[in-house]
Formats: sequence, C-alpha cells, structure tokens
Amino acid sequence: MEKIIVEKSDGIIHVRINRPEVMNACDGDTYNAIADAWDDLENDPNLRVGILSGGGRAFCVGTDIKWVKSPAAEGFQDRLYPRMLTLTKPVIAAIHGHCNGGGLEQALGADIRVSTDDAHYGFGEVRLGWIPGGYGTQRLPRLIPLGNALELLYTGGRINAEEAYRLGLVNHVVAANQLMPKCEQIAAEIIKGAPLAVQKMKVAVMQGLDMPLPQGVRLEHECFEWLLQTEDSKEGALAFSEKRAPKWRAK
Repeated sequence: MEKIIVEKSDGIIHVRINRPEVMNACDGDTYNAIADAWDDLENDPNLRVGILSGGGRAFCVGTDIKWVKSPAAEGFQDRLYPRMLTLTKPVIAAIHGHCNGGGLEQALGADIRVSTDDAHYGFGEVRLGWIPGGYGTQRLPRLIPLGNALELLYTGGRINAEEAYRLGLVNHVVAANQLMPKCEQIAAEIIKGAPLAVQKMKVAVMQGLDMPLPQGVRLEHECFEWLLQTEDSKEGALAFSEKRAPKWRAK
C-alpha cells in the first residue's frame, strides 16, 4: 500500500498520508515521500497550492515510534521539514482527528490550517524523553501566545479544536464533511491571484518575520520592485482596465 497518495487537479496537489493502520504515523519513507511531493509543488509551474491531509481516523500522530527504535532509522536524514521551510508556494493543512507531534509540526509548517470540530492537538515528546525535532519548538511560539505554547510543550497535554481556534493555531473549524471543500475553496481563492505575487508574498512575510522592521521593509520593497517587472504585473493592470479575468503566465 502506498504510504502517501498524491493527486493533482486544477493547480492543486493533494497529498494524503495513507497509513491509517497506525493513524498516519510517519516512518522515514513516508517523510521522504511527502518531501518529494512538496518538491513537485515547488518545481511544477502548473501547481499553485498544496493540500495536506490524512486518511482514516487521524491527520497524523507524528513519527512512528516502532520505526524510530528500528535499525532502519539509524542515519536517517530528514528532508521534509527543511523542504517545508523553504517552500515558496502555499500549503493548506486539512486536519481531522489526531494531530500530534510530527503531525502537528507538519501542520505548523503549512501556511493555513483548517480543522474539523473533533480534532485535537498536542506535543507529547516530553513524555518520551524527547523534544519536538521538526521545528515545533520554534514554530509554535511564533504562532500562538508564548505562555500557551510553553504549557503545551512542557506538559505534553492536548487541546481541542475550539481551543486551537481561540489561540490562533487554526484558521477555521468546520464539520467533517466540510473539511476538504473549505480547503479547496481557500485554494481556489489563492489561485485567482498572480502566481509569482503569491510566492513573493510568502517570501516577504516568512523571511520578514525574523528581520528587524527596517530590514523587512527593504525586503518587501525588493519583492514589490521585482514583481513590477513581470509580465503578470502588466497583465493584471490590463485585465483590470478591461474588466476581465487576468490570464496569468507566471512570467
């Protein structure tokens, strides 16, 4: 059985973790397969947005503990989290059921998170004698209030979807049957924009978060000036004046 299922349509790459027998716990092969899919998203000009989901009863419960303890894990070089860190195209996480550990880290690596009302979230690594190793200690405090992030990390506790929404961990909470339609609706709205503008927007925001304001402003200006020289920039202005939908070429 394939460990992930990848489908492409209308500018969207759907990536579904497919290990329902272990609630989508990821071994090395699974992590690398997801990284390959995000490589595809980044490099294929026809792909604009990624949607990450999980099959069965869970989004992802994190790393497969049995795999970690096996000889197969020795010397494993993680490609997934560095790949997510450098993606210039948006990813939406479609989350249901369990979203823990490395699963939550993948969700944090996405740009937008949509949750079902029965989902729950947490980092249990501290109860295994670990800390999160997929940038969870860095991403979580940048997304939710520091005290709440530290409580989740220190205790290994979990929060439900309502609390995740209140803290700003997820963007939307929907019924289970509306999870994928909501994600696809957001993706369709993103695709209406110019592809290069969306990519430069992500670069400006994500890199700017770690810069002092004056440096971030310079980065924004550089991105803005670069986009003004593109064919799509000229097409956007022309389409607006002609009251028609623009025809983006990513050039």
